[in-house]
Amino acid sequence: MLVLLSFQGSQYIEMASGTETQVSKDSQLYKDYDHLFLNTFSTESVVVMVEGNDVKNAALMKAADRLEQQALLVPGVTAVSSPASVIKQINYAESGRSKVPDSDREVREMMERYPEYFEALVIDETHMLIAIEIEGSSTDQQQEDIINNIEIASKEAVFPPGYNMIITGGPSLMLDINSEMGKSMGVLLGIAGFLMVVVLFLVFRHVRWGLLPLPVVLLGIVFTFGFMGYAGVPMTMVSMSAFPVLIGIGIDYAIQFHNRMEEEIRGGKTSSQALVFTVKHTAPAVLIALAMTALGFVSLFTSVVPMIQDFGKLLLIGVIMCYLASLFFGLVILYSFDWIAQKNPLGMFKKKGGEEGENGKSSENGKSSENGKSSENGKSSEYGENASISGPAGPEPGAIEKSLKKLTGFTLKYSTVILVIALLTCCAGLYADRSIPIQTDTNTFIPQDMPSLINYKHMQSIMPGSGDHLNIILKVEDASDPELLEWMDEFSRHEVANRGHIYSASSIVDLVKERNGGTIPGTSEEIQAIYEEIPESQKQKYIEGGQLLHIDLDIGTAMADLEIMGIEELRDVVLEDIRWMQPPPGVAVTITGNSVVVIDMIDGLTNGRSQMTLLGVLLVLVGLLVVYRDLVKALSPIIPMLVVIGWSGLVMAGMGIAYNPMTAVMGALILGVGSEYSILMMERYFEERDAGMGPVDAIYQAVSTTGTALIASGATTVFGFSALIASPFPMVSSFGLVTVIDVLLAMLVTFVIFPPLIVLMDSHRGKKLGIFEKLQGFRKRRPSGIPDL
Repeated sequence: MLVLLSFQGSQYIEMASGTETQVSKDSQLYKDYDHLFLNTFSTESVVVMVEGNDVKNAALMKAADRLEQQALLVPGVTAVSSPASVIKQINYAESGRSKVPDSDREVREMMERYPEYFEALVIDETHMLIAIEIEGSSTDQQQEDIINNIEIASKEAVFPPGYNMIITGGPSLMLDINSEMGKSMGVLLGIAGFLMVVVLFLVFRHVRWGLLPLPVVLLGIVFTFGFMGYAGVPMTMVSMSAFPVLIGIGIDYAIQFHNRMEEEIRGGKTSSQALVFTVKHTAPAVLIALAMTALGFVSLFTSVVPMIQDFGKLLLIGVIMCYLASLFFGLVILYSFDWIAQKNPLGMFKKKGGEEGENGKSSENGKSSENGKSSENGKSSEYGENASISGPAGPEPGAIEKSLKKLTGFTLKYSTVILVIALLTCCAGLYADRSIPIQTDTNTFIPQDMPSLINYKHMQSIMPGSGDHLNIILKVEDASDPELLEWMDEFSRHEVANRGHIYSASSIVDLVKERNGGTIPGTSEEIQAIYEEIPESQKQKYIEGGQLLHIDLDIGTAMADLEIMGIEELRDVVLEDIRWMQPPPGVAVTITGNSVVVIDMIDGLTNGRSQMTLLGVLLVLVGLLVVYRDLVKALSPIIPMLVVIGWSGLVMAGMGIAYNPMTAVMGALILGVGSEYSILMMERYFEERDAGMGPVDAIYQAVSTTGTALIASGATTVFGFSALIASPFPMVSSFGLVTVIDVLLAMLVTFVIFPPLIVLMDSHRGKKLGIFEKLQGFRKRRPSGIPDL
């Protein structure tokens, strides 16, 4: 039922990639860009590039005219510009016939007679452009429908043989990027799943049905999709990377439950007893780990970027769904499998050699200890460095278990040296993190060999005005004020002449001067009369009603050349010029545009990472204090995570890895993934301490039992994320590499730093408690004349 409901809910998930995913709807930046520019003046261009031996011929122009006429019928297309339409206008002015001439000679003569009319559309003898403008506020689905219709129209236009047509432009590029990312993510998740199967075969062989955690966590992912749809959480570009994270975290929950139940069954319990014991002891520990993981993810809500907040929501939903899937469905399936194995219908299950009695487990005197460990006299054995998990009657420790015990012995022997080195290297890493560069060139986030990107760059190189833009919106009292238009003209010429990365400026002033002999009329009435003459398709880019005007500054490839810092400086310079040149009274000026939105988003993603990480640490610490009310239990998982954060910075600095929008959230992810390992290890440690063991014996037992499961889940996570390194998208590949590094570091601190740390802190606390108990005993035995201390 839940699976069916989840499939139904997943139908409600919406893909989001607009401005609302980059900046908050409540911010002034969003209101300026979305309301003032995007919904008022913005248009997007789908460009059809035509390449051939000679583009100045009648047959090609007639095909372009057919394409233009069909494109204008497509819903959402606002205007089409092509050499054919210019030729028809010239022919109409000269002969009264609005058609493309039949002879190549006439077409060529018109182009050579009026070269200024064709310079933006006919690049040279072999290249021609057809620009199809669509509404800037159109959705991704609308843009996809428009492009599909244009592709059909281009085929039906029947271009002459020997000509190559390429459909490109901003909308086409973004659709290709989203499509490629979806395809590559599907392939990578398939590879990740295969690698997880391999690693479970290798490191989770000591249990039966070792592949079961994988379908259990996938069930949790299905539940997550369903809940997303019902809760209205959108799918964004960043959200796609959440699913490998959830698989990595969720499979750990499934492995912990699976490992503990199998451990109890091997120790002599029936499947029913093992199930109850696992839920009683492991479920609370994993739930606490989940709660601390969730608190680490809560810090993502402080980001100013909405898609990072949605990323945090998705992670919270996902870890809860994976926990529920592991607790209920994973354990119930494992219990059912064990029941079937005991009944052994039709002899389907073959008992391993050496197994006796019910469940194939026996103890020498038929008794087992409370924790499933037997001894010769039916009593719990004394656990030490060489104690086996299941006592003398149980199976011999495996290679991983023996290695972990040896490693624990080494870390306890040299605990002081290890902890001092960890502290110093952590501090060095935190310092080095400040010097890690931030990757702000958005072009480097996508594969440079994508055909659509190559075509887009080719178009930018030959088509004027197809690069990046700064958009200046003027709120005015009278859009036909001559003084205002004079200021706009003077300001535009000043910016183009004095700012190296501003190549051109266009506004309503250009259209007015074009119709008035190159000058601006002296009266408002004359300007208003010219406004009425200008076609709506040309005017709508620059004027809205009588109170909004638009100046479009073409900054070429400044986003790639200057990167984010340079764009910020250019924007500030333009603002300073506006203050210096002072527009007429009553004019309010706003600078906006896609470039401004992108730099604000990148700045919010990268510069806020330290605050997110610090908040996550504080939230997890407070959460541990509330749950345990014990300073040792609260600090022992936090300190290793601080070490991982420091080491991560050191490794990134040493490998020359820069932060990007996805790796900038790694601090929160480290807390989410890494704190879980330490908390589960700590829970098992104190469970053994409560059973009567000393600190050293307890850590040996915790490492040899829970540690084995952590190796399996950690290795599975590492192998899963390693598939992302092969992604064609550099941003995703970098995210996969950094995640693999951080998970390995989290495992390293769990087995190298945590054991000596918890033993040291617990023993130190024990000494203090011992002194207190001695004082209490003295009070009871003191002579009546001695005062109470």
